[in-house]
Amino acid sequence: MGREASCTARVGTQDAQESAEVTALLESTTVVLRGALKRKWDIATLQALRLVGGELQFEVGGETVALVLGEKEGERWLKKLQMPPPTLAAKLGVGPDNPALLIGPTVGPLDPVLAEALAGGLTTNLRQARMLVAVLSKPSELARMAEFHADMICKTVWVVHPKGPGASPSDAEVRTAMRGWGYVDNKTSAVSDRLTATRYVRR
Repeated sequence: MGREASCTARVGTQDAQESAEVTALLESTTVVLRGALKRKWDIATLQALRLVGGELQFEVGGETVALVLGEKEGERWLKKLQMPPPTLAAKLGVGPDNPALLIGPTVGPLDPVLAEALAGGLTTNLRQARMLVAVLSKPSELARMAEFHADMICKTVWVVHPKGPGASPSDAEVRTAMRGWGYVDNKTSAVSDRLTATRYVRR
């Protein structure tokens, strides 16, 4: 979503409320306050969203929050907060009109969140595929992915791999290998608590 505003924030309960100047950030899945008041809330948990006299107000975690954004900026924030988040399928760009060839992991089943996103958007035909989705469970699978993609017409590949400290293959390992094969990364998307996806295009 990507909005940022310097504003007054009031946060608290009916009995105890704090007020301070903050930097408010509207990110893809969270609202963040930085400054004298520090908070981070998942957008999905915000309740009773409303704009009252230029204040964006909502309730979350037992607290009432007011951000003094002004009418115009408050309307922009409210509209974005009320907009349903894009599905994983939409983020990946996979669907019946934009099918993908899947290379699944050699260890373990396909993540259920990813499987749901890809349902109805896969093909087994190399020539029909608009992209490749490669799910990696270990570093040695990178080479297998590159061999498949070399025979495809399309230039886009999503590499799905573990995230976080100790992930294998790590984000750095994937990026180094892909760039060595002539790819550049230009987008990332969270898949689940365990997996992330990075889009690469061939130069």
